[in-house]
Amino acid sequence: MCDAGDNAAAGAALTVDIRAKVYGAGGPEPVAAVRNLAFTVRAKEITCLIGPSGAGKTTTLRILLGLDTAYDGSVTPDPAAAGIAMVFQEPRLLPWRSVEQNVRLALPRPARGRDLDALFESLGLTPWRRRYPGALSLGMARRVALARALAQAPRILVLDEPFVSLDDASAAALRALVVGSVTGTGMGVLMVTHNVAEAIAIADRLVLVSARPASLVATVPLGRPRDMRDRAWTDATRADLAARYPGIIAV
Repeated sequence: MCDAGDNAAAGAALTVDIRAKVYGAGGPEPVAAVRNLAFTVRAKEITCLIGPSGAGKTTTLRILLGLDTAYDGSVTPDPAAAGIAMVFQEPRLLPWRSVEQNVRLALPRPARGRDLDALFESLGLTPWRRRYPGALSLGMARRVALARALAQAPRILVLDEPFVSLDDASAAALRALVVGSVTGTGMGVLMVTHNVAEAIAIADRLVLVSARPASLVATVPLGRPRDMRDRAWTDATRADLAARYPGIIAV
């Protein structure tokens, strides 16, 4: 169904190589959070990071966002210059600002007046521009969070469990918007998820990590085009992965 392994980082928009991240290093009880985790996020592709709860995925995100610099390894290009935008599990919208104001506040001050009509239209947000977050469903609020990230024209979009707690229809709609954004902009996407079926449906490649300390288990390309990934193929691929990586993928 799929072949493990990752060739060279050709076309990589972001290269992550974390040799070690240890909390309390030098203290009496150091805790290794990440060890020997290396992967690439490629332009025009969706990469999904999958691992057990508590494995160290959040620590990995903090490192590649430049929020944690006390580690041994490298992120290339430097996070400060990589053009990374983040969409968190919680939309984190300012309740006293309208949808449009929330999106514009993410832009540098000189760019806050630019035309965002096409962006709002592409995400189905045009009728909601002047509404406030309290009037939005969770699915719609996540669209606003996605719009806020895309307005920054990132080279890399990072999504942390973006579809969790959504009903099937809302999750499917948001997945389609993410895929459409990759197609339309050529950016690379890194998505962290616990939902294996969701990852198989949307990703170009999976990065499987072990329980803490998070270490690379395998990089798995998914060669079949997304529009040909029916339920039978997804189920068969998941079963194949579960047989090969039983500690990471459950049937």
